[in-house]
Amino acid sequence: MKVFKNKKKMRSFREFLYLLPFIILVAVFAYYPLYGWVYSFFDYKPPLPLTMDNFVGLKWFKYLVGNEVRIKQILTVLRNTFAMSGLTLLTSWLPMIFAIFLNEIKCLPFRKIVQTVTTLPNFISWVLVYSIAFCLFSSNGMMNSFLQDLGLITEPVMFLQSSKHVWLTMWLWITWKNLGWQSIMYIAAISGIDGELFEAAKVDGATRMQTIRYITIPSLLPTFTVLMMLSIANFLSNGMEQYYVFQNAFNKESIQVLDLFVFNLAMGSGSYSVSTALSMLKSVISVGLLCAANGISKLLRGDSFI
Repeated sequence: MKVFKNKKKMRSFREFLYLLPFIILVAVFAYYPLYGWVYSFFDYKPPLPLTMDNFVGLKWFKYLVGNEVRIKQILTVLRNTFAMSGLTLLTSWLPMIFAIFLNEIKCLPFRKIVQTVTTLPNFISWVLVYSIAFCLFSSNGMMNSFLQDLGLITEPVMFLQSSKHVWLTMWLWITWKNLGWQSIMYIAAISGIDGELFEAAKVDGATRMQTIRYITIPSLLPTFTVLMMLSIANFLSNGMEQYYVFQNAFNKESIQVLDLFVFNLAMGSGSYSVSTALSMLKSVISVGLLCAANGISKLLRGDSFI
């Protein structure tokens, strides 16, 4: 018995060593940068070092809501953030449906082609995506030339410069880029479904749509619930790369989300302390959303994911 316990301890120690490099990476790239939050309590002016002479306490947090202009600006940014994240959250079921229909393709070579073609955009940088968009939708792009040749328009339509429907266009671009990649987890979950369930459904005379409705979708709901809860936790984090490359003077008010606003504060106006304070508040709220989503998951599913 003692030998068995020692072997079990050695096995646990080896498993810990396997995970140790990843724990170190998370600590270095996720937790160590939190030291930067200290800048939100100082009047930081690069490249001067931090000293207690520059300590200002909660000054920058109060500065964010110090007058109506800044409050209105932050509310506009939050409106854009909620709109972008809301559209993504409301359509979070699309990768699951795509994975289900992809799994129903019986021709294996064609299925692999579709999966490859839809996954590749995830590896294209947003700079190249904007280059594609510029070639297609700029004033001299293919779309305007095509519409003018057909006589449907007389002047170029400013697709990229217009602030109209910018939330919808941003959602379409990010959906096109991430749909195939996000469906991979659902495809893996489908492969883990017991094959005897499908065989029993066939014996009972179930159609393909009935099999999807009563077997595939219920089996994928736990995965969908966890991913949706994580999306809720990241509700304020849209990323900034997409919106940074697509922003311009005409659509800036409608496209500027919270992450881009923080970046513009720091790199555009040099307000490093203010941007750090805002980023810190965003992180704290995100942790709160994660805890709330975890509580909802425990209430609805009977178990939590953290």
